[in-house]
Order: sequence, then structure tokens, then C-alpha cells
Amino acid sequence: MTQEITLKSLWDDAYAASLDEPGKLLYRSNLLGSDLRITNFGGGNTSAKVMNKDPLSGEDVQVLWVKGSGGDIGSMKLDGFATLYMSKLMQLRAQYRGLDQEDAMVEALGHTIFNLNPRAPSIDTWLHGFVPHAHVDHVHSDAVIAIAACVDQVRLTEEIFGGELGYLPWQRPGIDLGIKLGRMAEENPALKGVVLGQHGLFTWGETAKDCYLLTLEMINRAAVWLDANVKRPVFGGEKVPALAADARRATARRLMPLIRGRISQGAHMVGHFTDAPEVLEFVNSHSLSDLTPMGTSCPDHFLRTKIKPLVVPADADAAALDALIAGYRADYAAYYDRCKRPNSPAMRDPNAVIYLVPGVGMISFAKDKATARVSAEFYVNAINVMRGASGVSRYQGLPEQEAFDIEYWLLEEAKLKRLPKPKSMAGRVAFITGGAGGIGSASAERLLREGCNVVLADIDQTALDEVVSGFGKRYGRDMVRGVVMDVTSEAAVIAAVEYTVGEYGGLDVVVNNAGITSAAAVEDTTLAMWSRTMDILSTGYFLVGREGYRVLKAQGLGGSMVFVSSKNGVAASPGASAYCTAKAAEIHLARCMALEGAPMGIRVNVVNPDAVLRGSKIWKGEWSEQRAASNKIAVSELEEHYRKRSLLQRSVFPEDIAEAVCFFASDLSAKSTGNFLNVDAGNAVSFTR
Repeated sequence: MTQEITLKSLWDDAYAASLDEPGKLLYRSNLLGSDLRITNFGGGNTSAKVMNKDPLSGEDVQVLWVKGSGGDIGSMKLDGFATLYMSKLMQLRAQYRGLDQEDAMVEALGHTIFNLNPRAPSIDTWLHGFVPHAHVDHVHSDAVIAIAACVDQVRLTEEIFGGELGYLPWQRPGIDLGIKLGRMAEENPALKGVVLGQHGLFTWGETAKDCYLLTLEMINRAAVWLDANVKRPVFGGEKVPALAADARRATARRLMPLIRGRISQGAHMVGHFTDAPEVLEFVNSHSLSDLTPMGTSCPDHFLRTKIKPLVVPADADAAALDALIAGYRADYAAYYDRCKRPNSPAMRDPNAVIYLVPGVGMISFAKDKATARVSAEFYVNAINVMRGASGVSRYQGLPEQEAFDIEYWLLEEAKLKRLPKPKSMAGRVAFITGGAGGIGSASAERLLREGCNVVLADIDQTALDEVVSGFGKRYGRDMVRGVVMDVTSEAAVIAAVEYTVGEYGGLDVVVNNAGITSAAAVEDTTLAMWSRTMDILSTGYFLVGREGYRVLKAQGLGGSMVFVSSKNGVAASPGASAYCTAKAAEIHLARCMALEGAPMGIRVNVVNPDAVLRGSKIWKGEWSEQRAASNKIAVSELEEHYRKRSLLQRSVFPEDIAEAVCFFASDLSAKSTGNFLNVDAGNAVSFTR
């Protein structure tokens, strides 16, 4: 068991030898941040005191390189470090007189910046700058925080670390805590680091490698001790049995749109579900009801997860969720009223972030997928802390007032206000069929640019994987998913929409775009051709539309459905009776759904393209050859032929259709339903009338 819970050194001496001191700091930081057992995403700090040439005087000066505000040590680059003159930091230390100066001192950090570095220093800068050692690590190790969250944390720190680590009680990070930490290190030169109550671990060393290895050593010591001394069964054992895996996922998919609809009135939220073993162990345990109200201990944990989670029964229906969510909001408002200061920011969103479902797992909601996922990871950290602490002692969270003062800290509020304005479709979720084709992928890119999460469905696995991979690199993997789906299969459509809900918590936009073409004179149209065309273009649109509609209705947030039909849906063409009929059916289906969806704010509109050749799968092969033969021209002349045929003498591209799709998907068309928009560069026979 010890072999499984201890961390192994990943330090490569040969690689490190090729790096300068800032490079070694980055290397160390990335190694530490690569393992969530060492620190959570965005949590912890690393630093090094480095001799650099002053750009003004040319003299060698000591500079503190420390992780900047808002960074993540696991993924940061060299530009993620703030750089500050050590001499000026020490001058600020000498000027400090008391706690009422704390926030002002943060502003004064701007006067210590080295080399006009634009990276803002974090509040933890003080805790690194005043430690009289060249290299300092601060991490949020679950094992160490478990010790720091016990009621007898002082005794346990001494017992486990044998005086090699000091102890400082909980205090909000700032210059005052930095001075105390530095003084403890100065007065106790044998110390290798400090445990901060409820917070985490500080270690230091004279080289980057020494500091890295010491951090691992202290985390391993805590982990081994906890494992050897923990009371079993953990969390008092199982109270609720876990449902089967399929049942867990089905329950989450049922609950997520219902919760999302109730918490997204102010801004659309995106969901994440996990039934990881440690989550199930906690949500199914006897200790769940005792531990969840106590909140988390580490400040980083509750900044991401709120003061406490909401427990939701697996069988909760709409009425039960109404009561549970209303009760949580009232409880949060009471917490705010109890703890607010005269200058506290206004109360923020009172809804829970974490939803614990016994027998099922954990659901989290935030304004974007990445934050929802990371919030879940943070609560897993909190679970690990509660497991360790309650297994060897009695767990204690941060005092309520201290938690509030962190959550509503004016400096934290200022950081929130500096965040960029959300994009127009942030928090929305779109499902697009035919997603690997020209129009589908162009529509996806257009929605992604507006901050929308996108699930692409396509029957072509290879093409789908390529498109999704490209979008993931450009917009982030959390923003896009792909699912293989045949629109003619009811089971496949249901599964794909369920997958979308499971990945993002709900649905806001359905783009019915999958298509084929068929061309033949009426007398040459076989039943097989007719049926296949109808199955994909008519029945397929019905199945996707129906399943998307069901989610939108259950969610109660309204939504938009966009059908990509064709000029041929309103203007018949000879030699394509099956295609024209199916496209007309799409338009009329959209109108019928617009009638039924209007009372619930579900809008259904149609985009009619014409002759979109570039990137189109349906224009490859037989269809192009048939159209070219019918017009007595070469296939290579088709695009020019259609351009000249249009009233505006312009070609129509996938990006043009994507603009129309985005218009109907977004709030720009909030007062439009049952409409169709031609994007054909002008074609008199398809004018609306």
C-alpha cells in the first residue's frame, strides 16, 4: 500500500543541467503541478531568488521569481512568473505596521516589479519573499492538508514530522503571515518547512532539486502516516449502495438538465459529472451528513466549490429539486447576512456549485466546462482531506467568518472584475449533426468563437476525430466533444443527445444539418433512393429535433433549434424529387415544432443554403457529376456556374451558412421563430412569398 501512495521523483539531472535558474524553477514547478496529489489546479506557488542584471544600472541584483496571480504551476510557462526586486520587498517589510495595512501593501507590490514584468504578483508573494532561502515551494497536498485540518493539528504536525516542519495557525495570506513565516524560518534554521493550519505545506531548500525532493519527502511522510493510522472503514462505512454504472450515468443525465434549468436564470451554467471511486466512497457513506455542512478547509477549495455542497437524492423530481435549491439559496443568503462587512461586495450567485448524489456521484456546475471540471477536482481534493482528517482525528473546516472573508475579500473581488467580459454564448451548449462536414464544422467554429460549447455528431469517425482534435487545439478540449451517430437510428440519436447532456449538463442549441443528395428523374427514382433520402433528411431531422426538444423542455430555459434545409425546400428542381420533397418536409417540421415550442421559449428556424461546394461532402462524387452533366459543363466549372447564376454574382461558402446558423442560435434572433433565411446569393425562385 505504501508503494501506491508515495510520490516518485521525476527529476532528470541531465535535463536540469541544461537550464538556467529560472528554467529550473519552471521545471520544478511543472513537475510539482503535474500530480493532483501534490497540489490542485491553480493552487500553490513556487519561487526562486535569482541574481539578475538590473536593466537600468547593469548591476547584479537579487530578484524574486514567483508564480504570478492566477497561474497554474503544472501548465505555466516562464512568463507566468512575477519578478520583484528583493531589496524593495524588504523595504516594504520594514514599513509594515499592522493588519490594517494588508490590502494597501498588495497595491504597493507594484513598486517592486523588476524589468517592467506585466505578470501581476499574487497575494502569496510575501510568503515566499521573506523566507531566507533561495527556493521555496508552497503546495496544497491532500495528505498534508488532512493533518492541517484536524482539531489536534499542532500535536500531529510534531508527531509526524518530528520537528523538521514548524506550524503556523490559520491566517489569511498576506504580508503579515509572510513576516511570521519568514521570522519562523530565520529563528529556527534547522526547519525544513512549515505546515499552515487548514491551508497547506511550505518547504525550502538551497537548490531547485533539493526543494523539489524535500516537498515530495514531506508529502510522502504525511501520506504514509495517514495510511498506517486511519480508522477503517473510512467515513464510517457504506450507508447507501452505489447504483450500477449505467444507472449512475442515467440518473446524472436525468438530474443535470433539471438542476441546470433552475440555476441558470442569471447566466447559463455548464455541468460536469464524476463517479470516481473516492467520490462514491464519500457520497455513499455514513459520514456524508456530518461532514458536508462543515465546508472545506483550504481556501482554494472553497473558492472553487463554495462554502458547502448540496446533497440531492437520486430519485429527486422537479418539485423536490425546487425545494432543495430554494433552501440552499436561502441558507447561502443567511450566511452572507451573518458574515458581511460594511464594505463587502454584493452577494454573488447563491446557488450551489457542487451537488452530491448518494448512490450516484457528484455533479458540478459553473460558467464554463473547464471551471465545472476543475471545481469537481477541487472537491475531490476536499474529500481526500476529510478522509484523512476524520480517519485519524476529527475534521474541522475553516471558521465560517474566515471562509466568508476569503470568498468576499475585496482583493478577490477586484480580480473578478478584471476578468474579460463573457462572450455572447458563454455557458451555452450546442449539438450539431453532420458536424465533420463543411457547413457543420463551419457552424461549430462560429459558435465556438462566441464561447459556446459544441458537440459534433457525424457518421464518419475519422473525419469527426480530425475536426474535433483541431477545435480542441484552438479553443480548448473542454469546449468541444465528438460523437459518432447515424441520424437514421433512433437508439443512436437518443444516445448521442444523452451523451451531450452527460458531458455538459444540458442543451441550448440543436443544429440539424446532416445531409445527403440524390438526383434522378421521377421515373428513375427507386424506392431505395427515395427511402434513404427520406430516412436521413426527414426522419433524421425528426429524431434529432425530437430528442433535443425533450431536453430543452425539461430544462425550462428555452433554446434554439436551427434546421439547415435548402433552396430546394422552397423551390422545386427537376431531376431531384426525393431531395426536394425531403427538404420541404424539414421546413414544415420546423414550423410545426416552432408552434409547439413557442410557449416554452423554444425557437425553431431554418437556414436555406444553395450551391455550397467548398468543404461539402454531398458535393463530392456522383452529385457533382450529375449536376455538371445536367448543366452540360465540367465538374471543375460548377462553382463558377452557380456563382454566375446568383443575383449577386457571388459564391456561397460554409462560413456564410455558419453566420446564419449563429444568428438563429444566439439571442440576436430572440424574437424570431418559424422563419427561414435564404443564404444563396440571391435566387428569385426561392424568394419568400
